[in-house]
Amino acid sequence: MRLHDIAKQRFLFLQGPPGPFFDRLGGALHELGHAVHRINLNAGDAASWSGAAVDYLGTAERWPSFVDDYLVQHAITDVILFGDCRPLHNAARGMARLRGVRVHVFEEGYIRPNWATLELDGVNGHSTLPRDPKWYLNAARTLPPLAELPTVPSRFRRRAHEATSYYARTSLGKWRFPHYKSHRDRSAAAEALGWLKQFALRSHHEDQAEAALAKLEGKRYFTLPLQLSSDHQIRVHSLFGTMQAGASYVIESFARSAPSDTLLLVKEHPLDSSLFSWKRFIRREARRLDVEERVVFAKGGHIGDIVEGSLGVVTVNSTTGTLALASGVPVITLGQAVYNIPGITFDGPLDAFWSNPTPPDPKIWDAFSRVLQARCLVYGGFASDEGIEMLVQGSIARLVQASMIIDLNKHIAGTAQAAE
Repeated sequence: MRLHDIAKQRFLFLQGPPGPFFDRLGGALHELGHAVHRINLNAGDAASWSGAAVDYLGTAERWPSFVDDYLVQHAITDVILFGDCRPLHNAARGMARLRGVRVHVFEEGYIRPNWATLELDGVNGHSTLPRDPKWYLNAARTLPPLAELPTVPSRFRRRAHEATSYYARTSLGKWRFPHYKSHRDRSAAAEALGWLKQFALRSHHEDQAEAALAKLEGKRYFTLPLQLSSDHQIRVHSLFGTMQAGASYVIESFARSAPSDTLLLVKEHPLDSSLFSWKRFIRREARRLDVEERVVFAKGGHIGDIVEGSLGVVTVNSTTGTLALASGVPVITLGQAVYNIPGITFDGPLDAFWSNPTPPDPKIWDAFSRVLQARCLVYGGFASDEGIEMLVQGSIARLVQASMIIDLNKHIAGTAQAAE
């Protein structure tokens, strides 16, 4: 068998992020001679895919059998999806595993900006990355230093438009996919309305954030970056279930144990499109615990500058943690995070963190970062044509190379066994 024969793959695309990334990646793989398949789960999926596709119109109960039949009938070698905790994606991962089909999971980057995550089998709490610092120190010995790369263009207006369009089409096309249920905890209409509000008030929020952040000048403060309650990082990979529960837990610990001369900055997630008022919630919790003058809320502001000035960052499992660690800022995680490794994050209870925030070991952090970049990250972004093109090229190299290595090893082993 020639390498050319075993290199061709048969890809099945499921749901991607709002926007054209999956469509362009599928087109590029097709141009390289690989077979590309797609299953649309809702009208938003159908509108964002330009090639041939199959619409799944059945129930969630029938989905595992359907996707298993599809894998077999079309001899699929690789499944590509965005987010591995969506119920239909999770079922597809399980069926693919039973059939020996590779699953490639995309997500927002473990390290941001400028990166997207692409990992075999699973991401975040489902990642197969070890938690042993010695493993990273050994694995990084043969890897090059981290490269200094230019910032990938990112346009908030574009991302808001693509998300709004996707969820609006999903809602309007409900008649076509009557059994589809979103993995998100809000309706498509509420999602679209939230994005429109976010975009319309963006300048106002930035002005409010500037005034809030001015209160921190000359002060010692910790940072709590909020995450999306709809995100599976909170719903699946944490003990809290909602970000509200996580935020309350942190503010209570701060009120109980933090030094009296410190403040707590609570920073809203920049892509939070919910209609929930975090400002009102945080103010109420701080007042309840008698720390209203010590808790500051900001909806905008540059997160990089914010964390660099912090005494430490408290997070459930946000990727803001990696941003802080890269600057040598102490971080404690309260949920499952790939970077929650001894020597990198604080090892102890939250109540102890406020008085003794411990910075990351630079050698372990550097080793972890190099392994992460080599194994799990692709340079680029979802919010610009330039970023998408970078992602497409980097993803192809990773998708095809991984297959060639795995298949070539199998071929060599088979040839050797036959020769015996």
